[in-house]
Amino acid sequence: MMKSVMPLSLIIALRFLGLFIVLPVLSAYALSLEGSNAILVGIVVGGYALTQTVFQIPFGLMSDKLGRKKTLLIGLLIFILGSIVAAESTNIYMLMLGRFLQGAGAIGSVVTAMISDLVKEETRAHAMAIMGGTIAMSFAVAMIVGPVVGGYYGVDKLFWITAVLATLAILILFTKVPNPPKIIHNYSEEESKMKEVFKDKSLVIMYVTFLFHTSIMTMAFFIIPIVMTHSIDDGGFGWDKVDLWKVYLPAMVFGLIAMGPAAVFGEKKDKGKEIFLLSIVLIALGFILMGFASNAILFIVGVVLFFIGFNMFEPLLQSFVSKFAKVHQKGAALGVANSFAYFGAFLGGLLGGWLMHSFSRSTLALVVVVLCVGWFLWVMKLRNPGHRGNVYMDYDRYDKERLDSLKMVKGVVEYYTNETEGTIVVKYDKDITDEDSIRELLVK
Repeated sequence: MMKSVMPLSLIIALRFLGLFIVLPVLSAYALSLEGSNAILVGIVVGGYALTQTVFQIPFGLMSDKLGRKKTLLIGLLIFILGSIVAAESTNIYMLMLGRFLQGAGAIGSVVTAMISDLVKEETRAHAMAIMGGTIAMSFAVAMIVGPVVGGYYGVDKLFWITAVLATLAILILFTKVPNPPKIIHNYSEEESKMKEVFKDKSLVIMYVTFLFHTSIMTMAFFIIPIVMTHSIDDGGFGWDKVDLWKVYLPAMVFGLIAMGPAAVFGEKKDKGKEIFLLSIVLIALGFILMGFASNAILFIVGVVLFFIGFNMFEPLLQSFVSKFAKVHQKGAALGVANSFAYFGAFLGGLLGGWLMHSFSRSTLALVVVVLCVGWFLWVMKLRNPGHRGNVYMDYDRYDKERLDSLKMVKGVVEYYTNETEGTIVVKYDKDITDEDSIRELLVK
């Protein structure tokens, strides 16, 4: 599994490192450019997410039809172009264009779908945790490197680093990533249409969860550097940009520590819903402190609570979508989920900019708390994916010609064959049927 997952995890981690590395200093930097104001800065911070929203689904569909590797190459090349434009920006509008282009290389769902292709569902949680861990590590590195390099050498250098990282990801793609297996499914053309990914209630709940998660994240990254670096007279704490790593380092340490228990209880103990609810509470508490703290220490405690809540989601989000999605639409479902995520990031940047421009950080914090209440109630409807199981059967012992008989079996969610590995795979609802009944029906 590691041989398949690590190269893909490195690709997505390098791309996210390129996106994350500017976050700690981007809002403060963009505010200094010609033509800027708080609202335009909010669009710059979340701007990449708008084009991610537009292109996630097309990239997911393209990967289902054209192939994962070719789609990844196209996305990475567009991302490199956007990074170069952002690096050469001399005003707020050119920076905005660069961020839009960065987002147009929407490969997140493609990487996740490819991991789902290469790894069995029972070990997919571990695979997603590895991917989530590498993303979290890139996040941690970005929180330290971003303020230091941006503070000493300029934020434009961070965008050049981003372009180099994406080029490295292309090299890994064609030297280390294996080809996915050949999957044969039984779905008709009608069942393969895009609308099908909206029929599963659990998937819809996850889509909206992605939106909440990223919109609130973007609002956090909008206010943290501005509040910490603005003067005391302007309601800030007067820190230098190069010192922002002191805010992010403890937050990332605690966030990374929280990911382990979240993955264990969410996947192995089938308590993902409960982990989500706890995470939402921690995010809300973090924003209350960030919105009303009168000194830097309390503000940093709020940042730490936010990061713990935010990171606890990371090992579970993509994994849950890939479990709920049908085999032939993993790319499309993950594309929809990531579209919601990136649209949320854009909305968060826009809303955060408007609230800070028109009101105050305390108003922003109260709005986030209200969003968290709605989010909490929404997640309460979710059913943990552990009620579904998978049966893996070799061609030698089981008859794939009898697969169509499973259509009449109540509780069978889907079935397909993995031609590369010579196995039949049946997903079923544990509350309705069992593994022995399925095996008995297909045994030669």
